[in-house]
Amino acid sequence: MIDPFGREITYLRVSVTDRCDFRCVYCMSEHMTFLPKRDVLSLEELDRLCSAFVRKGVNKLRLTGGEPLVRKDIMTLFQSLGRHLATGALEDLTLTTNGSQLDRYADALYAAGVRRVNISLDSLDPDVFKRITRWGDFDQVMRGIAAAKRAGLAIKINTVALNKINDGEFDRLIAWCGDQGFDLTFIETMPMGDIDGDRSADYLPLSVARADLNKRWHLDDIDYQTGGPARYVRVKETDGRIGFITPLTHNFCESCNRVRLTCTGTLYMCLGQGDSADLRTALRAGDSDDALDAAIDEAITRKPKGHDFFIDRRHTAPAVERHMSVTGG
Repeated sequence: MIDPFGREITYLRVSVTDRCDFRCVYCMSEHMTFLPKRDVLSLEELDRLCSAFVRKGVNKLRLTGGEPLVRKDIMTLFQSLGRHLATGALEDLTLTTNGSQLDRYADALYAAGVRRVNISLDSLDPDVFKRITRWGDFDQVMRGIAAAKRAGLAIKINTVALNKINDGEFDRLIAWCGDQGFDLTFIETMPMGDIDGDRSADYLPLSVARADLNKRWHLDDIDYQTGGPARYVRVKETDGRIGFITPLTHNFCESCNRVRLTCTGTLYMCLGQGDSADLRTALRAGDSDDALDAAIDEAITRKPKGHDFFIDRRHTAPAVERHMSVTGG
């Protein structure tokens, strides 16, 4: 699949649920209204949709949420999609998780063919962690991370940079990830959905954060890619990798190779734009995938050049109305 700007689409991120057991301050309101379950695709339908994309050239699948592991029977989807790893059609099946359920599922994920996970962790201080996640249990997440490591899963920690909240912990996170053998990625907060607050106060440009880190760490740019938007450096002191995802200070759209599918069968061709395609209707049109293939092909022709994210005192409203949990982190 080639978009109008010559970019090959090889990466599909799938939100299997908009529900989550946390209420992170940068992601959603504490009092969320989630989708009625009747609007959500079955796991079998999600499998068919993912398989259609694999057939059309997608070689990397990431399951997200919300929190993907809170969806009932979610392991059956991982196990089913694992067949594409066995054939070689799929190179990577992975997930992004808050870690709360990994103590239960880490071994089963490895058995299904998952070899690496992204775990959202914004603080190593239990009190700050609670302030950010609202509902999160720090010790439960630490047990989940330990279980994932024991299971043999490669771990990347995702940390959203929040001004005057967790920015004092970046050195600690770098050292801890280095000791644990984890990659670490810092992410700028994104203006998506109403969060009952003003994001501009929490927004920390990663250009500023990196300049500060350069005072204490030797960070060397490296040519390393995981298929996502992060730009990586090697930390001389730990030999670990740090990624920087910078949708605001340095957008990554020129190399975008991904599209995002929601649990209702809506395809978003860009995280930061509202244009979408209804794949559910085509999916349910019959047993043939002809209508589905045509709908996917048409959607790719509408993939935009890039997003339009801004956060400052003049742009306090979300750039897009949907929350991050709708299209997945």
